[in-house]
Amino acid sequence: MSHELKPVYTAADLEEKDCLDGPSPGQYPFTRGIQPTMYRGRLWTMRQYAGMGDAEESNRRYHYLLSQGTTGLSVAFDLPTQTGYDSDSPLALGEVGRTGVAISSLEDMEQLFSGIGLDKVSTSMTINATASTLLAMYVAAARRAGADTRKLSGTVQNDILKEYIARGTYIYPVQPAIRLTTDLIAWAGQHHPEWNTISISGYHMREAGSTAAQELAFTLANGRAYVDAALEAGLAIDSFAPRLSFFFNAHSNLFEEVAKFRAARRLWARWMREVYHAENPRSWMLRFHTQTAGSTLTAQQPENNIVRTTLEALSAILGGTQSLHTNGFDEALALPTEKAARIALRTQQIIAHESGVPLVADPLGGSYYVEALTDQLEAEAESIFARIESLGGTLKAVESGWVQQQIQHSAYQWQRQVDSGATIIVGVNKFASEADPEIPLHTLNPDLERRQVERLRALRERRPPVAWESSLVQLSDAARTTANMMPYIVQAVESLATVGEIADTLRSVFGEYRETVTV
Repeated sequence: MSHELKPVYTAADLEEKDCLDGPSPGQYPFTRGIQPTMYRGRLWTMRQYAGMGDAEESNRRYHYLLSQGTTGLSVAFDLPTQTGYDSDSPLALGEVGRTGVAISSLEDMEQLFSGIGLDKVSTSMTINATASTLLAMYVAAARRAGADTRKLSGTVQNDILKEYIARGTYIYPVQPAIRLTTDLIAWAGQHHPEWNTISISGYHMREAGSTAAQELAFTLANGRAYVDAALEAGLAIDSFAPRLSFFFNAHSNLFEEVAKFRAARRLWARWMREVYHAENPRSWMLRFHTQTAGSTLTAQQPENNIVRTTLEALSAILGGTQSLHTNGFDEALALPTEKAARIALRTQQIIAHESGVPLVADPLGGSYYVEALTDQLEAEAESIFARIESLGGTLKAVESGWVQQQIQHSAYQWQRQVDSGATIIVGVNKFASEADPEIPLHTLNPDLERRQVERLRALRERRPPVAWESSLVQLSDAARTTANMMPYIVQAVESLATVGEIADTLRSVFGEYRETVTV
């Protein structure tokens, strides 16, 4: 925790003394939750982030998770797919299917969801630089399967700013990348009204080492940058703001995380109503997905990670999340096995059905400590916002490397505390065992990459060349204008253009981003 704590808290510690009997859950500014009854009316969506190898292998995992009670799918893509390279690119060698599923074409997407009604399940896709292409493939796959595409529900991450800040899977310079983001928001808002068009993510900034206050501040600042970009593109605030969503990290300090989620809702509601003058109350509501913190998982004594994940999941639920993924206990070592994924899902189900926690909205509301922490995190975030504005706004703060530098400094300070023993990591720098028992790990089929490449090359041989080539020419032409690029990307996808070919077409117009090095 980055701030000093008192040994006990009283009403005197609260900045807003009336917060103990302030607005109820479901009332502006939604500090206590966006719905009056929260989980009494409907539990959070239980997602399990999954994707490994090729589409066929991942499809088997999705069917398994659905059979075990998962209520929403969450897709992990491999690094070549995330960065706009096909599985047969020389730059993809050795990375195909490693960190997620390899998707190069519409046919891969169809195989990924074979036997799953896409208009009957909610799907989250963690994809950013190539989000437009992957969502186009998802929609096209649903259409070819006979699904009602206006009923598609789910989320595409589509948050490119955090890639420049903390994660690195960017392709294009910032401005054209933001244009792709807003083009998707505008297009999906018109054609797929149930789809969340962006998941503004603080998760990866926290994984890179930010504090809770920094995660809160940088995430909401990025949210404002997307709102500003959408307004500049001519969209009305209430036409897109209700479909904005957020993605936060559930880290290890339970009460700080609960306060972070509460402060986030309050800040966003106030901005949407008072700064952007949104009139639809749904535009004021900050809806968010949470994932337990991968960076807190340890390779040493990995069974301890079950306890860590349980506490982190509890913080998200006490904080009012709408959707949750719980990490597998073996993920510090490899992709999760079916057993680890099942335990992670059961963790959510036990909290939901055995703990009694979901029976009351915001059960920690009114706690002197939690209310004071909520105020404190909000104040720290506001201070960071002011600094960002003094630098010329979020885009300039990111392009200059200032945001990245702040996170790097926090990560360094935390590591120093671990190294010195001031911060205890159980099983790592204290209570370590001489030898940990071996646990079974998930392994990838060594023949997977060859099979994926062969399928891709066979597709190139049999697709209609005229339609494919024409679609990429039209996309290139559109990218050189101010036209919305999504219809052209959809056309290219349906002509069996690949992820890499579409990305290369846009690279030829926009160029590629080169990171600013900060010291």
